[in-house]
Amino acid sequence: MTNVLIVGATSAIAHAVARHFAAAGDNLFLVGRNPEKLTAVADDLRVHGASQVQTYQLDVNDLERHADMLAAATAAFGPVDVALIAHGVLPDQKACEQDVYEMLQAFQTNAVSTMALLTLIANDFEARGRGTIVVISSVAGDRGRQSNYVYGASKAAVSIFSQGLRNRLARRGVQVITVKPGMVDTPMTAHMRKGPLFASPERVGQDIYQAILKGKDVVYTPWYWRLIMGVIVHIPERVFKYLRL
Repeated sequence: MTNVLIVGATSAIAHAVARHFAAAGDNLFLVGRNPEKLTAVADDLRVHGASQVQTYQLDVNDLERHADMLAAATAAFGPVDVALIAHGVLPDQKACEQDVYEMLQAFQTNAVSTMALLTLIANDFEARGRGTIVVISSVAGDRGRQSNYVYGASKAAVSIFSQGLRNRLARRGVQVITVKPGMVDTPMTAHMRKGPLFASPERVGQDIYQAILKGKDVVYTPWYWRLIMGVIVHIPERVFKYLRL
């Protein structure tokens, strides 16, 4: 039986991943900001077979409470085996261009709070010599584009940070998985026109769960985003800077 910590548990992708753990009869410690949504997700996961489910209300930007949350997760079921960090926001790019506070707030939520959590979790897992850390980044972090470079830069920070953790912890018995979803049909993208490249949370959740089982390092989901971003990353800068992407 696996003890699973999920931060940002009310997000559509995290919920989809959690259902796979629930079906396997695992223990789930769900962390989120909205208590009503947490309760609804917890009830759903119990129905889907989770052995035990507990919830914990936390605003991830309250960095001083991170340690208490992790202590509560350990107290609930014992040492955490899998930690999934899945929270984040999709900021308004134009608003971030005009307002420094808006830009910094996006970084605080997407990057700083995530890296703070990863630091504490990594130290705990390293001391025990085992565990799997999964962090959701984004394909947007592979190259800065005018349409979403604030979001992309915050996710790029997460990707590089998790890459460094993977390099540090690989010989310590700790697996670090960086997940790079493309466009996903979730409440966070409800305002966006949906096209053929959009994937469902269920498909992305399945990819993440399989990556955990197989011990992968970096996961593009769906798979075709690895090809798409491979092309975008290799466009020469002298050409790329004039493209509307």
